[in-house]
Amino acid sequence: MPQILPNSDGPELMKVVYLTAGAAGMFCGSCMHDNAIARAMAAIGVDCVLQPVYTPIRTDEESIADSRVFLGGIHVYLLQQMPWLRFLPRPLRGLLDFPPLIRWATRRAGGVDPAKLGALSISMLRGAGGNQAQEFKRLTDWIADELKPEAVILTNLLIGGGLPSLRERLPDAKLMVMLQGDDIFLDHLPQSARSAAIELCTDLVRHVDHFCVHSQFYAQKMGALFEIPDEKIVVTPLSIDLSPFSTNDRPPRPSDSEFRLGYLARIAPEKGLHRLVEAFERIAAVDPGVTLHAAGWLGNGNEPYLRSIEKRLRDAGLADRFTYHGSPDLAGKARFLRDIDLLSVPTEYEDPKGLFVLESLAAGTPVVMPDHGAFGELVRSTGGGVLVPPDSIDALSAAIEELKADPNRRRELAEAGRRGVEQKHSIAAAAQGLVDLIGR
Repeated sequence: MPQILPNSDGPELMKVVYLTAGAAGMFCGSCMHDNAIARAMAAIGVDCVLQPVYTPIRTDEESIADSRVFLGGIHVYLLQQMPWLRFLPRPLRGLLDFPPLIRWATRRAGGVDPAKLGALSISMLRGAGGNQAQEFKRLTDWIADELKPEAVILTNLLIGGGLPSLRERLPDAKLMVMLQGDDIFLDHLPQSARSAAIELCTDLVRHVDHFCVHSQFYAQKMGALFEIPDEKIVVTPLSIDLSPFSTNDRPPRPSDSEFRLGYLARIAPEKGLHRLVEAFERIAAVDPGVTLHAAGWLGNGNEPYLRSIEKRLRDAGLADRFTYHGSPDLAGKARFLRDIDLLSVPTEYEDPKGLFVLESLAAGTPVVMPDHGAFGELVRSTGGGVLVPPDSIDALSAAIEELKADPNRRRELAEAGRRGVEQKHSIAAAAQGLVDLIGR
């Protein structure tokens, strides 16, 4: 079975390079978690360099990421399409890695179809054998010659094409990979590209000391997919910084006020807002006191999806009972979660993380979640919510109605969830666990 990290005293000061893959201007759970972990590691005395690759990262708290970008998204894409560019002088090509240019060029990249990225993904996984070999060498040289870290952490295995070179140049360093959504990207590739990419990922496993996952569910899934030995897989509980979500200023709600049902996640079909809307329609048809509130990042490609939901609610006569609150900053997110009575994000896919579950519980708001992916483990670990069958609108509607009718039960779940997050899912404990793992 995979190891589960205990909390213990950490080793002495060390240097760590954390490679985090930007998500083209999108608020990304992995980016935010990477940033939070790096901040927490720095707080306990680790010299942690959070280094973006592909694009700059975007977080809802202060970013501590380096201003440079390696393996810039524009650069690696053009090298794939026009391999002869590698013969141009490096200073000239280096302009392609200018962060403001990358932000501008990828501002609409949230709608890019991963199916079109098969050849690029395979080339990147080949590292020194791909069209981006020079850029991987540049990154490896910088890490090995200038930083000389005790550990290098990768945010996923899909950016791992440089692992063989890193292992050769840093034989004594720990090489670690966080697995947190690799399978989702791979599943969107054409079958031939997906098979080739999985084979390349599997071959990279031998260069990695530890693979960190946030749930037993994902440990089993990714261990089977990439043929990872059990002894290399470590479960590090998903964690957050609790301080922004303090419940001390949670406003009291009169018992006869509206019941605010909430959704906080990226506005996209796979996140399941339309499922929650269907449940809301059923409840709202017989209960005039229920309103629906959604918040989360909306990419250009998913604007028609939100418009279709708004039209559906207009047609049902419920437009005045639905509010989209946009993509809030950290303070706004905490306020949103404190202002709702119940959170539900009924995703269509098996989510490997679910940070919004922990954030909602830390803010004192219970959750109703589908019992798949990592959600079951999070809810059972914290005791802060109710689980329903993933594909049942009937069960989702019934659970929401039952909790609406029982404020004492909601209060019990909220209190248990808050305690559970504090005791088992703090970012400080997760950072110390990683430091301990590096020091083994």
